Amino acid sequence: MTDNEEPPKRRWTAKPPKSGAGGGERQMFTRVKNKKLDESSRNWMKRHLNDPYVAKARADGYRARAAYKLTELDKEFGLLKRGMRVIDLGAAPGGWAQVCVQRGCKVVGVDLLPVEPLEGAIFFQLDLTDPETPAVLLEALGGPPDIVLSDMAANTTGHAKTDQIRTGALAEAAADFALDHLVTGGAFVTKAFQGGLDSDLLPRLKQGFATVRHAKPPASRAESSEVYVVAQGRKPPA
Repeated sequence: MTDNEEPPKRRWTAKPPKSGAGGGERQMFTRVKNKKLDESSRNWMKRHLNDPYVAKARADGYRARAAYKLTELDKEFGLLKRGMRVIDLGAAPGGWAQVCVQRGCKVVGVDLLPVEPLEGAIFFQLDLTDPETPAVLLEALGGPPDIVLSDMAANTTGHAKTDQIRTGALAEAAADFALDHLVTGGAFVTKAFQGGLDSDLLPRLKQGFATVRHAKPPASRAESSEVYVVAQGRKPPA
């Protein structure tokens, strides 16, 4: 984190979900024997295959384990309410949009990658930083969003500082969109990496929102440096 930021606090004590229909079956450990993979890829694959959230996402019909990050954030902060208009930045593969649709929200998502259609949501394959993109999203949404969600992360390079800076730049772009377009009283959630937020971003969010907090939901892997910034109560523009 930058010197201006508060250290993230683990806000939950929930245990990871158990896999299997009904949640009671024992998680089986899977070994990865593919010799064509390098050690780093093999370790990632092993963690992925043995991740209880991955198994639960498959059983619950979610497109990605990341859906549980949003459900846990929603449970803690009360983010999603029926009838809300939601902009989902970095929407692929659509796990966060699924959660929003289940909560009765209207969702418009955008990503550089294509997203499989989802009933109750509209997806665009566009670049958020393109000056024409915001107008496209707002027109499809039918008005300004009540909440802007961003789970965007840059492709990793293997160099921690570079990855933090690149993802921090995406968080800043998401914050720019939120500050420009949210309704008064609206909320903004973005992924960040510890140490990766621009030093000016947190003060801007604190100036623009009633509360700004950091969170690391249980579905976020313990070894990952990702955290989420949750800003609520958008203040009226000056």
